[in-house]
Amino acid sequence: MQIVAPLEIEDYVIQTAEFMSPPRWHIGHTSWFFETVLQAHQRGYRVYSEDFLWYFNSYYEGFGSRIERPKRGTKSRPTVRETVAYRNHIDEHVLAFLDSAEDSVLRLVRMGLEHEMQHQELLVYDIKHLLCDQFEPQMKSPPRASASVEGMVEIEGGLFSIGSQTEDFAWDNEKPAHQVFTKDFAIDRALVSNGDYLEFIRDGGYENFRWWFSEGWEAVNREQWRAPMYWELHDGEWLIRDFSGLGSAESRKDEPVTHVSFFEASAFAKWAGKRLPTEAEWERAACYDARRKTSNAFPWGNTEPDSNKANLFENGYWSVAPIGAFPEGANSYGCQQMIGDVWEWTTSDYVPYPGFKSEFDEYNDKWFVNQKVLRGGSFATPQLHIRSTYRNFFHAHERWMISGFRCARDV
Repeated sequence: MQIVAPLEIEDYVIQTAEFMSPPRWHIGHTSWFFETVLQAHQRGYRVYSEDFLWYFNSYYEGFGSRIERPKRGTKSRPTVRETVAYRNHIDEHVLAFLDSAEDSVLRLVRMGLEHEMQHQELLVYDIKHLLCDQFEPQMKSPPRASASVEGMVEIEGGLFSIGSQTEDFAWDNEKPAHQVFTKDFAIDRALVSNGDYLEFIRDGGYENFRWWFSEGWEAVNREQWRAPMYWELHDGEWLIRDFSGLGSAESRKDEPVTHVSFFEASAFAKWAGKRLPTEAEWERAACYDARRKTSNAFPWGNTEPDSNKANLFENGYWSVAPIGAFPEGANSYGCQQMIGDVWEWTTSDYVPYPGFKSEFDEYNDKWFVNQKVLRGGSFATPQLHIRSTYRNFFHAHERWMISGFRCARDV
């Protein structure tokens, strides 16, 4: 509710693209999730509204019919006022219910909170597409880079354990932890920057099919891509539009490039004579301690994320930070900003880990096809929500989310 507070009432109901959802829908859907818990576990609970169940369902076939995603912005009802009243009603019932809830229900509530944090991040994406620099959140200025971060680091391969080993919450798609083998490889110490990407553009990167997957080249021509999303060409100069306004890409050359698709990331990597890392390589680079032969929870060690180690939502920047701005978050190899700033594309397909067991119907397992894995979180990801083992996933052509990348190569 703090995220949507700067919106005007008209902003809550607009859907500017099929891939985004109106802010009103996010407010109602996250409460709908908790209402499904009340329906199943609170004796005598009465559904708030059958119409709300239909409108605020997302893709859960097991919970009945639902509005199609592209049509969420075609309905003016329930109103914003009615949606907020619904949210308050569900909150009151859940808080009262928690006093007597069993452990199995508390686990569902925790899942509901993690689900809500996912939608907090999605709200940032959707509000940016809806309003961009017309939205005025309370923004802080990102820190400056303390030192340049350049080059690649070689990482010894071998067997190691990938996946979640925490006793705390983790999504089922992060489990089970299992052994994988990686060959020796090298990975960039820094994320690919706007300056790096400008060189690709100026070298005709979007005009040369040789760098692109066939399906990616089709997207370039069909969608008329000439630069990342939110880049605009004015009098021969590339500008980037975000929450702070319209600024020169050249003046922001030291910031990580963002809003690029898997196709664009892969094309840049090929042009640069490199490739994208696999998710196993990413996790090994991020967390593996070669000296102790074990994995840390995060690149910097086992302490939880904070505003000095990573650019996450609580930092309040509403933007990426310059490369090298978080030296305290570096891993033992000198790689920086592997947590926060941008979700990093990997070349890995989003498929179940060996031994995967679904812990919640229709949540993660139904998406195990035709998507790519991203790792590391973004500036819109809450601190409590991110883990180094977190597997985000999107289709190869999508770029409306806060996505960037770093490159790797064989050794």
